[in-house]
Amino acid sequence: MFSLRNFWRRHRRKIFVTAGVFGSGYLLYKLYGAYKRRLDVLEGELTLQRENEELIKAQMQAHFENIQMISDTITLPHAMHYLSCRIAEDLDLSQLLERLIQGKGQPNTLTSSEKLELWDRLKILSFTRMALSVWATTMLSLYVKVQVNILGRLLYIDTARSLGGSNLMENRDIVDREDQQKFLGSVDFLSQYGIPSLVFGMELATKEALKGKQLRDFFNSKALHETIMQILNTFMSRGSPHSWVKYMMPEAFESPKTASSSSVDPIPSDTIGLDQLMAEARAVLTSAEFGNVVEISLKAVLDALIELMVTKFGGGNLTSGVPLAKLLPQIAHMCPLLFEELSKNQFIQTIRNLPEVEIFFTLLYANVPSA
Repeated sequence: MFSLRNFWRRHRRKIFVTAGVFGSGYLLYKLYGAYKRRLDVLEGELTLQRENEELIKAQMQAHFENIQMISDTITLPHAMHYLSCRIAEDLDLSQLLERLIQGKGQPNTLTSSEKLELWDRLKILSFTRMALSVWATTMLSLYVKVQVNILGRLLYIDTARSLGGSNLMENRDIVDREDQQKFLGSVDFLSQYGIPSLVFGMELATKEALKGKQLRDFFNSKALHETIMQILNTFMSRGSPHSWVKYMMPEAFESPKTASSSSVDPIPSDTIGLDQLMAEARAVLTSAEFGNVVEISLKAVLDALIELMVTKFGGGNLTSGVPLAKLLPQIAHMCPLLFEELSKNQFIQTIRNLPEVEIFFTLLYANVPSA
């Protein structure tokens, strides 16, 4: 017993230090274990979040590609074909050409004044048809992309919220499938209802641009380009700002307020109806940014058309100039090329490849309100 007390007195400090060290080590071990478990939980949550984000991106891409596929294989080709038929029907040149050919073969069937009147009418209709074809091809292509990006953005919101566990959209699409189809189908409004007034407006602009230009006047590629561009600018500047939108969609669908593509108020988070889709489309079409894209696209399509025309009909003739009367058949021949099927249509591809167009639609698609 005495030796034990002596041992305690002699080694008490060492015992306390040793116990403290072991106690601290055990405490640190417990703290490290708790920290490790918390870290594992956080890493698991981050992994799950990354997996959800990747799933959202994958489903968003699948949704978008599905809509784009419908647009490229059904909506736009159908609309382009239908529009081409309507333009050929409403701006038919065949009867004028037949009468002129008949008058040439049988000189006594037409008086000089009748021939002059027919040639003048052919001049007006040929330029009207070319300008209208450039405008309609450009607008139809851009409008379909507006539709695809609006639907794609909404489907992104729908997918993100469903994966995020929101109950707002549970078991319900943010846009009804039938309304999606009706929205995409509204691209036919131009062909079904807009063409007559569009032809009338474009013809007025053509008459103004061709005032004073005679059939014997020499036209080269530059003069032709400037004349078509003048027709388009005159047409676009007529009436109130954005009055041309009435050719693309019914006026019943009014946007709540004018907005740009980068500041269009997000569609409400509840289920979206056709009227709201059309209202947002109108807001985009009447934005200043879209106006800039239209201007750039029209010029690019016309540039490509004139370049192709020079290639097809001999660069020398069109570069040096030909009488306007000889140019009219070439103009008539070029118009159907604007409505070729998508796989062959270089004009649609020209629009899609424009940097300004790519940036505009990237910003439109990315205009996603915070969930």
